[in-house]
Amino acid sequence: MINVIVELSKYTILTLMIVYTFHCFYMVRRQDEEEKNELLRKQLMLIFFMDFNAFLVIYLKTEDFQVILFYIEMMVLFAAIQILYRLFYKKASFLLLNNMCMLLSVGFIMLCRLDIQSATRQLIIVAAGCGISLVIPVMIRKMKFLRKLTWVYAGIGVLLLGAVFVLARTSYGAKLSLMGIQPSEAIKITFVFFMAALLAQSTNFKHVVMATVVAGLHVGILVLSRDLGSAVIFFAAYLVMIYVATKKIVYLGLGLGGGSVAAVIAYFLFGHVRERVSAWKDPMAVYEHEGYQIVQSLFAIGTGGWFGMGLCQGSPEVIPVVKNDFIFSAICEELGGIFAICLILVCMSFFLMIVNISLKIKNPFYKLIALGLGTEYAFQVLLTIGGATKFIPMTGVTLPLVSYGGSSVMSTLLMLAIIQGLYILREDEDEEIEKRRKEAAQRIRERTKIYRA
Repeated sequence: MINVIVELSKYTILTLMIVYTFHCFYMVRRQDEEEKNELLRKQLMLIFFMDFNAFLVIYLKTEDFQVILFYIEMMVLFAAIQILYRLFYKKASFLLLNNMCMLLSVGFIMLCRLDIQSATRQLIIVAAGCGISLVIPVMIRKMKFLRKLTWVYAGIGVLLLGAVFVLARTSYGAKLSLMGIQPSEAIKITFVFFMAALLAQSTNFKHVVMATVVAGLHVGILVLSRDLGSAVIFFAAYLVMIYVATKKIVYLGLGLGGGSVAAVIAYFLFGHVRERVSAWKDPMAVYEHEGYQIVQSLFAIGTGGWFGMGLCQGSPEVIPVVKNDFIFSAICEELGGIFAICLILVCMSFFLMIVNISLKIKNPFYKLIALGLGTEYAFQVLLTIGGATKFIPMTGVTLPLVSYGGSSVMSTLLMLAIIQGLYILREDEDEEIEKRRKEAAQRIRERTKIYRA
């Protein structure tokens, strides 16, 4: 009987995910607020039923009562997030909030299936991050001085990355953390704030050079620390923000050319870069060493097929670092390729929403922040999924909100809270513009009456 439930559950979970993904894109075209609210409520129900189905299967297969306790705690957290945002931030983007809950759900399902202790630790960190995130939107609205801290952001970033390079121990071939915390995750935020503050002042050649020097210091330290994934994310954010701020394609071309030359130099200077490229080119040739991870990842993806083997039916634990860098492979193996494609589309919906917010904000400082954070999110998703599928060489970054990692999930939650603050700020701008339009129309009517009199 249990095997029948497990077999049916994978199709149920897949159907719920497909419908949820359809709503993500369908909702964008809707203008009626009541219809949007109804679709948002349906999304919440889809998340609830998917989680119930998945955790029921995990409990039936493991018979571990901790799974039930974890499910209850997770549902309480999601309910609290939804209720508190509706109480404090009525202008927030609830589609963005729903997508966050969906991605967290997928991560919790896989982590609970792989290691309930890791899932519990992740839940505690997410709860703390959501608590902190509740005050971020109001800070974005009220703390106007943030745009004046340009060199504070730069100093914090360079000092912390330098401390990691000097003091951190090597883990998985790279220097990543101090006292269990990965500073590069937080510095993603300060780096974007630095770039936005500097380029909002001016986009002349002097400011572009200053931005390039500081970005070069960030990326250079990360490369020396062998944190290649973060280095690529920082470089991508720098390149996009420079191009959007200046609107000069020559800067984009120079950046891409310089990045390509730097990549070639890094290949010949650093042995770990050559190892990852070798594993990417022909993982079977180096299967027993650096190619082992990617080969196991590809085996898992191929085994899952379109519909997956079902929760607790595969063997994702044989993939090294599966909870962190290769959780996408575990999702493909047990939930299937179609589910994985839907997950990518939800991430894409996330990114498109952030870009849309950026395009509608009038203030250049806030516009660049939204664009920079969105770029970092998109590239992190690309690097994680691309590395797991052998599309690009492995870079050792996590899938935002899905993979296990305290620093990563905390940083992503804070980034999304900032985006929510910018969304609310955009709504305020729209209201102010509408208010001014009505006042201007009223003045015109009054002058017309006087003229007629």
